[in-house]
Amino acid sequence: MVDFEWYRSFCTIYKHNSVSEAAKARIMTQPAMSQHLAALEAEVGEILFVRTSRKLIPTERGKELYSQLAPLIESLEETTMNFKSASLPTLMVIKIGAAHEFYTEKILPRLHKYNMSTISSLGTADQLIELLKEDKLDLIITSKRYQAPGIEYQKLMDEEFVIVAPSDCEIPDTDNLKSMEQWLSSQNWISYGLDLPMIRRIWREHFKKRPQIRPNHIIPDLHLILKAIGNGAGLSAIPTYLFESSANERTKVIYEDLRVKNELFFAYKLKHKHLPQIHEMMTLIRKDI
Repeated sequence: MVDFEWYRSFCTIYKHNSVSEAAKARIMTQPAMSQHLAALEAEVGEILFVRTSRKLIPTERGKELYSQLAPLIESLEETTMNFKSASLPTLMVIKIGAAHEFYTEKILPRLHKYNMSTISSLGTADQLIELLKEDKLDLIITSKRYQAPGIEYQKLMDEEFVIVAPSDCEIPDTDNLKSMEQWLSSQNWISYGLDLPMIRRIWREHFKKRPQIRPNHIIPDLHLILKAIGNGAGLSAIPTYLFESSANERTKVIYEDLRVKNELFFAYKLKHKHLPQIHEMMTLIRKDI
């Protein structure tokens, strides 16, 4: 007789292509996970994965079995979570994390609309993923997809970054990329970090090279960077949603064709995938952006 836990272990191994990573995700020992897989393969009568030196590759029978099992298991887990939540207080609590700027512009103005209590943490992508791993957060919004066991990602949106300059900055009128790159390289720059996040992306996508820039100022806050630009401190890369909400006569977008896109993702623990507050929060944020 097949044990339901064998099916859950099989689906987790399928997602991670690894027994050890699946064991971490399910908080099991690796031998126990291997036993589940071996027992299921014995019951099915066929090998479900081909073992290579780096990962497990599902066989055609494994793919077929996963396509049948995955929706059934997800439905059962969701039903279980909904049943559990029925006995909880009506006002749900969610621990959410995001970058300061995104939270300020996209979540904070709409917080009063959310029919749930929130515990918010603000920080960098690296800081937030660590809090998520430690179960100190339920849901984060991040621009980085880390190869971390037991973490699942869903696309939220594309944000666009543009080059913003002081409004009185005189811009050469040229369509020549080489001339643009030379002029931009000669300007003072303000960066979010020493590795020139987004500035480096603009150079690679449009000029096909690394930027030869040493920023004059490092300010890890986009709101403050935008203020510094308005004060004449230099140029920087700013997301359009932030510029549009905070723009004033002291700043302007230059060379609009040099804009770049950056993906934002929801991230949460795979084991918490069916928590109703996670689904509700993701739905609310998506609705409002």
